[in-house]
Amino acid sequence: MNLANNKILITGGASGIGLGLAERFIQENNTVIICGRRASLLEEVKAKFPSIITKVCDLSVETERVALYEWIKENHSDLNVLVNNAGIQNWMTITDADFYANMKNELTTNIEAPLHLTSLFVQLPSLKTVMNTTSGLAFSPFAKVPVYSATKAFFRSFTLSLRHLLKEKNIEVIEIIPPALNTDLGGIGLHDAHPSVSSFIESIFEQLKEGRQELTFGTSETRLNASAEDLKNHFNAMHP
Repeated sequence: MNLANNKILITGGASGIGLGLAERFIQENNTVIICGRRASLLEEVKAKFPSIITKVCDLSVETERVALYEWIKENHSDLNVLVNNAGIQNWMTITDADFYANMKNELTTNIEAPLHLTSLFVQLPSLKTVMNTTSGLAFSPFAKVPVYSATKAFFRSFTLSLRHLLKEKNIEVIEIIPPALNTDLGGIGLHDAHPSVSSFIESIFEQLKEGRQELTFGTSETRLNASAEDLKNHFNAMHP
């Protein structure tokens, strides 16, 4: 993809990786739209980056996803990049009383929402690129986040198929595969010891310049290229 002069929608763009992407795309001379559930957080981002366009939207609600697409179609019909980045992570176990409710929420946010949005936005004649944020856990799961890991494995599989399915429409599909980073995903403080979002963003933009379609960093690069035996050993090391 061209890194400049795009109009880009980033879901979950008010924090973490989404915010890092938004900031860097703005630096590369793009028009950036972000959406999220919390108006106050979107306002904070807007204050820091005045050129950014914000839209309140709860992607877990089907009607709001449709409304987001209709708003884009009416007001930003030249949008050419969709970044499916929004996701949630619950640390839980199958015996938790609220396991089923949390599981449904993760499935809706991490799988149903981006698939629905993609099916809507590919109808835009201007769309040229879809970027999907998966995870290094798509290759080797972490049992403390069992559903999150499974949703990312699903989303990676779908992304591989999507790349093939959209060839005839000349829409490029790029997979962003982060390792654990210093964000609040899953809870405040859980990932403080991990690499910064900024270092990850710098790395994947270098890979975009090289034309790569699978963007990795650190342990996610290792997992992408690992053998089945390597992944099994990695899982065993995480779960002694």
